[in-house]
Amino acid sequence: MSQSSNKIALFIDGANLYATAKTLGFDIDYKRLLKEFQSRGTLVRAFYYTAVIEDQEYSSIRPLIDWLDYNGYTVVTKATKEFIDASGRRKVKGNMDIELAVAAMELAEHVDQIVLFSGDGDFRSLVEAVQRRGVRVTVISTISSQPPMIADELRRQADVFTDLMELQNKIGRDPAERPAPREPRHQTPQFLQRSVSVAPRGDDEFEDEGS
Repeated sequence: MSQSSNKIALFIDGANLYATAKTLGFDIDYKRLLKEFQSRGTLVRAFYYTAVIEDQEYSSIRPLIDWLDYNGYTVVTKATKEFIDASGRRKVKGNMDIELAVAAMELAEHVDQIVLFSGDGDFRSLVEAVQRRGVRVTVISTISSQPPMIADELRRQADVFTDLMELQNKIGRDPAERPAPREPRHQTPQFLQRSVSVAPRGDDEFEDEGS
């Protein structure tokens, strides 16, 4: 297959990719990421999935979502849901797995390759189903961290596994371009704190920090 006829779709598990890049110590430059995969074939679609806390006065994820929406990405968001668990602790639930899986299955017949940015083992069945439709699946996460950010069963199922660390020079943001922090590190918005603790495990429940 020639490179120009290689039709590609990207599926980005936003919270999981954020946590993986943070663990590896660099930021993703989403403009460079798009260009990298446009150079590998015909990029049919680039999906970015994330849950948002709607009642927050300010969410640091919002500027990123807006930028992605205007710059070549299809952004899919869903409001998180709060609930009280059995021990009386308030938790926040925000899982985009179903939305991602449905879109991947619908698009499978129109592409040759799907690139999944996630280490969540829950996606193993999706990868297998897409492969049965003749689509090659590349999974991008990392085994460079301790413990690895990718579930072993997902890595085994993928046609190709690429360690995010190997892509740092191609899709990482230049540290010199990083804007000055607007708030102290200890005031990191709760959404991002929760994302980091949850995403590697594929868990979709966030424990409230105040509990």
